[in-house]
Amino acid sequence: MAKGGKHRSGFVQLELPRHVIPKKLASGKTAFFYNTPSKYRALGCPLGSEPLGTDYEEMKKRAETLNGLFDEWDLQRKGMPVTSPGMPKYGTVDWLFREHKIADAYTKKVAPRSRKNYEWAMDAVCDIVTKKGDRVGDRLAKTITPRSADKLIKYFNTGTKGQERLRTGHKLTMLCRKAWKVVCRLYPNEFDGKVPNPWLDVTLENRIIQKKHAATREQVYSFAWGCIDEGEVEAAAVAVICFEWLQRPENVVAGHIKWTTYRNNKPTIRVEHHKTGEIVDHPLEEELPDGMIVKFYEDAEEVLSHLKRRGVPMILREAEDGIYKPFAYSTMQHIVQRMRKKLGLSHLFTFDACRHGGMTELEEAELTEGQGRALSAHKTSQAYSGYAKRTEKRVLAATRKRHAHVLANETATSTQNEAVKFTQNDPLEQRKIGE
Repeated sequence: MAKGGKHRSGFVQLELPRHVIPKKLASGKTAFFYNTPSKYRALGCPLGSEPLGTDYEEMKKRAETLNGLFDEWDLQRKGMPVTSPGMPKYGTVDWLFREHKIADAYTKKVAPRSRKNYEWAMDAVCDIVTKKGDRVGDRLAKTITPRSADKLIKYFNTGTKGQERLRTGHKLTMLCRKAWKVVCRLYPNEFDGKVPNPWLDVTLENRIIQKKHAATREQVYSFAWGCIDEGEVEAAAVAVICFEWLQRPENVVAGHIKWTTYRNNKPTIRVEHHKTGEIVDHPLEEELPDGMIVKFYEDAEEVLSHLKRRGVPMILREAEDGIYKPFAYSTMQHIVQRMRKKLGLSHLFTFDACRHGGMTELEEAELTEGQGRALSAHKTSQAYSGYAKRTEKRVLAATRKRHAHVLANETATSTQNEAVKFTQNDPLEQRKIGE
């Protein structure tokens, strides 16, 4: 195996992991690349070249992972047992999920607050004990056939207690489908070429999908002013921002709404949607021709006025004297749980419910889809429509329009019938028709 080398960075001589090559960039920085020797690639090693960035510590972490994979492959090639502590055997289902977790499809697409739930799901799949007494995670991924997948799905849907849990079953199935798809693409030789992904085209049982709760304007501001009275101003601001400007809660809590883009040279507030990459500058006021100023979000701005400016992000907590940091999302969730109990609000009240409530209000205001998407920054109709709840107010508005349409048709039909009767009874009109 190739040995690690050394690289001079300034006056410090840095140790390079195996298979890592440094390269000087035009900017003066040093970039690192992982490069498996060509002789091993000729032997079928699935690891090739990969850029590792310019950060030395991050490079070391990723190189350690890649070299661990290389060692597993090399030991397996030589017919030797893989004995690395904590390392799943190369090609197993455990290995497949580990590869999925370090792939771009996971690191760049799965939000940090969702990863704990994903990791639980992966462990749940791997820890299933088969009738033969072995773990699913210890089996080679290529031995999971479509028939095996169907049996696992039945287990996903019932679990050990035999109780129906279709939502969990659906989640685990979709996770497996995605993980197999990602890793099959990266390591095609480790899977059956005829059926590379046994989770495709499986039949999922129909289930009733529960809609998320949508908080009303009254509930949001009752929560916000209650929090302000109790000194939890940041929680009040998060609820209002999610409701009025439709930013995702995890982005608000992480500090992605900033003082520098709030009423900075113009009366707008900038909302960055990190999931979609969209940016919306929401106007806060408008000057009418007669000089009168109309404020669109006066109540929301009143709530924001209680925030202390502790840094560039609006939502920060005081960690130590003079040091301010973003809240952990779980910490903010605990504040919401405590405050909604104290204020007598429903257990369904969450920051997500605030955003869903704001989206629903767009539809209750009878905005067109284009206008609604301009405010919410959703890219597709399907994504947008999933948030607006079918409330009584929306149903009533639709019923009124339908009733007006029926009345208009009835009036037009009555007018037409009267005209026909008049023509039939008037001899002069009949002669004109005959001519």
